[in-house]
Amino acid sequence: MNIKRVKGDAGEELTVKWLKRRRYKILERNYSCRWGEIDVIAQKGEVLCFVEVKTRAAASFGRPAEAVDARKQQRILKTANVYLAQHPCDFQPRFDVAEVVLDNGKCQEINYIENAFGE
Repeated sequence: MNIKRVKGDAGEELTVKWLKRRRYKILERNYSCRWGEIDVIAQKGEVLCFVEVKTRAAASFGRPAEAVDARKQQRILKTANVYLAQHPCDFQPRFDVAEVVLDNGKCQEINYIENAFGE
């Protein structure tokens, strides 16, 4: 397994723990379809959160969320629409980004951005 994948998996695991501590129910991890992948799908109250996790090393330049550009957002939106077609519900969808910053493999910061983007 490559180092990028290991770092990404660690960021996703830290994000899932962060969400659970805040009483989110984790519905899916690494949901994928032909349009793309959503790292975490979670539910809290009447909100269904589609979470993109971006993990970076502390020495990286720029914020991790900057990597979620318009093209990536469109892929996530299309993937979320497929998920909603397969799992109909009355919850309000929301698109969040979790920025995870690691320093020597240890979590330095989690910045959770609600409503980071949307249709």
